Amino acid sequence: MSMFHDEFEQASGLRYLNHAAVAPWPKRSSDAVRRFAEENVLLGARDYPDWMAMEQRLRERLMRLTNAPSTDDIALVKNTSEALSFVAFGLDWQAGDQIVISDEEFPSNRIVWEALGNQGVKVVQVSLKGDDPEAALLTACGPQTRLMSISSVQYATGLRLDLPRLGQGCKERNVMFCIDAIQQLGALPFDVQLYQCDFAMADGHKWLLGPEGLGVFYCRSEVRAQLKLSEFGWHMVEHMGDYDRTEWEPARSARRFECGSPNMLGASALEASLSLFEEVGMENVAAALGERVQWLYDGLGSIPGVIIHSPLNPARRAGIVSFSIDGIDNRQVYEQLKQEQVICIPRGHGVRFSPHFYTDKRVIDETIAIVKKIAEQ
Repeated sequence: MSMFHDEFEQASGLRYLNHAAVAPWPKRSSDAVRRFAEENVLLGARDYPDWMAMEQRLRERLMRLTNAPSTDDIALVKNTSEALSFVAFGLDWQAGDQIVISDEEFPSNRIVWEALGNQGVKVVQVSLKGDDPEAALLTACGPQTRLMSISSVQYATGLRLDLPRLGQGCKERNVMFCIDAIQQLGALPFDVQLYQCDFAMADGHKWLLGPEGLGVFYCRSEVRAQLKLSEFGWHMVEHMGDYDRTEWEPARSARRFECGSPNMLGASALEASLSLFEEVGMENVAAALGERVQWLYDGLGSIPGVIIHSPLNPARRAGIVSFSIDGIDNRQVYEQLKQEQVICIPRGHGVRFSPHFYTDKRVIDETIAIVKKIAEQ
């Protein structure tokens, strides 16, 4: 990946292992935002049709990245939580309905479902600790289960789930399938058709190397009309731009979830970031990331007192490596790493490292040496 080295001009001495939280941008995204800002200063919105063409390129890149059948299945949203809310408050729930999630979900994929409690909807949290988490999730799906909503990769441990198996199991049980893809999209290949999911969503600011404030919502065409809309405006109607029309209907495409003016500034950055992924290729991204994750496993595993909380099985991994040091508080480990310019975060039972495909081996080697020094003190 040395050919893309110039895309990542991080500060001298910085060891960035925090892509599962908020990622740095590649240089091309910074350049795109700079051009967009300069155009606004010099020309205002004179060339707005060009902006719309750029936004359409972003939809096309997201369609290819998720393997969605059409750009009509792609909505641009503020964040993952907004997309989850469109599902939660769009479906027609009945008292007694159940939603299956795991007991390791990020709050976004728990709170939104618990918010349906006043409608008599029950959230069933399933432990992923056993040898077969997919079986545990599917076994929890009973006659009252309407939906399974699961993170494809758990944010604290990095556990990666078998999405094709879950999708097939949900289909056989007539259960809708929703995927919080934020810890997979941009780290590993993702395929909504293979997974047979009804909904999938992710933010752009983690593995996709984009800005905060812009994400993607995939909604399968066959279920789109089942979601009641809660936001309305000029942008979400079928005949967008026909301002004199008095009668209206929601857009048939997923644009129905985009009520008003788009985030063109964010779109310019994210479109540029996604162009990088297409040039590298997601299979190559996944292979390079897997290599770096293995370096972390090997290095951390060689340090006495280090406990790795992430899966040992490579098939269960994505880009997250969580660890702790026996006898030393995670917060103390984190603070010492921070002093050494290792950018990471405490999550769950450990400190979480998350490199990306471009992360230099030197960064990982130096980080391992720092962890070893902390463990020996």
